[in-house]
Amino acid sequence: MKFQQTTLSNGLNIVAEVNPNVHSLAFGFFVRTGSRDETDEVSGVSHFLEHMVFKGTDTFSPVDVNRIFDEVGAKYNASTSEEVTLFYAAILPEYLEQTFQLISTILYPTLRDDDFNMEKKVILEEIGMYDDMPTFSAYEKLMHTHFEGHPLSRSILGSVDSITALTAEQMREYHRKHYLAGNITLAVAGNLDWERLTQLAEEYCAHWPAGKSDRSIDEARPPGGLTVLTKAGSIQEHVAQMAPAPPSQSELRFAADILSVIVGDDSNSRLYWELIEPGHAEAAELSYNDYDGSGAYMSFLTCHPDDVEENLAKFTQIYEEINQNGVTEEELEQAKNKVASRIVLRSERPMGRLSSLGSNWVYRQEYRSVEDDLNTLSALTTADVRSLLDQYPLGQLTTVAIGPRETLDI
Repeated sequence: MKFQQTTLSNGLNIVAEVNPNVHSLAFGFFVRTGSRDETDEVSGVSHFLEHMVFKGTDTFSPVDVNRIFDEVGAKYNASTSEEVTLFYAAILPEYLEQTFQLISTILYPTLRDDDFNMEKKVILEEIGMYDDMPTFSAYEKLMHTHFEGHPLSRSILGSVDSITALTAEQMREYHRKHYLAGNITLAVAGNLDWERLTQLAEEYCAHWPAGKSDRSIDEARPPGGLTVLTKAGSIQEHVAQMAPAPPSQSELRFAADILSVIVGDDSNSRLYWELIEPGHAEAAELSYNDYDGSGAYMSFLTCHPDDVEENLAKFTQIYEEINQNGVTEEELEQAKNKVASRIVLRSERPMGRLSSLGSNWVYRQEYRSVEDDLNTLSALTTADVRSLLDQYPLGQLTTVAIGPRETLDI
């Protein structure tokens, strides 16, 4: 595999990992904008705009968009997070130009009023659908509570009120401000001709407006607290918790990732053996989420409402023991093997490499090969985990519970 990188005159970053030994390629436009870049008045506009891109342009109608993707057999989609909006496709190499022209063109959609008003109904229905999902509602409320006063507190979907009030002109203004070439990274992985790729980028992207929007990345200082949302008819209690962890730019992120596997993976972790295997809970997990300038450990518990306090006490006991004594060499080695397998298996598909390739460039302007990731993983020691815990101990600073309970005693 060979890494290639260039930047167009308008600021568009292009990174590629060329692998002639595979039979497909994947490419994506990583737009550095998401819910944290919005204001309260346009909350949810990034996700809404993601939908509107597929409504097309004067060149490509919505029917054309669906037809062309289908004709070339593309696996395509888009996603919006707190920080990045991604548009991607996985294709056979011979269809690169046709697919590239389509996605690069619709990235600057017409944003017609009629399409906007029609899609607004879809977004409102989506908000209602997710409101019925306790796990998603717990996550949204947890982010809002844990990051109170910080841009990461903003909802990806927005609210019924914010979406209802949003206008097409507000969306156009948001698009003009954030869909600048300097805010976008084109990442490509797989079987590709680098020279041909850069030619296509010059042809279809060089006219994009130059510039880059600002983003404050001050580290969050969460206030913490407890929120209990009573949901009538719910059988189980869903509890989500957060505590500060390393930001995406920190070298401690590698230790934080391996720690989350040791403590809270869905198999053979401390939480698994303490709560899942004995049948005390349906879900008991710890994950590490890294953001621009901030990070968070996220704990998640699903169990019978009567068992919440006892199970959360088990979380606390495990976290305190880890904070005090660290992890064992055996735990670290097993977690390394598990993560190494995931890295390698994911790397065998261009689509699996795309996320790593694009994210590393968006957040840190660096390229990391599979070998780099494996070498970093191999070099991790229990001392590295100790250094992490000294700066970012495991905890349960912010708690959100959704279910039949009206109060929690924690």
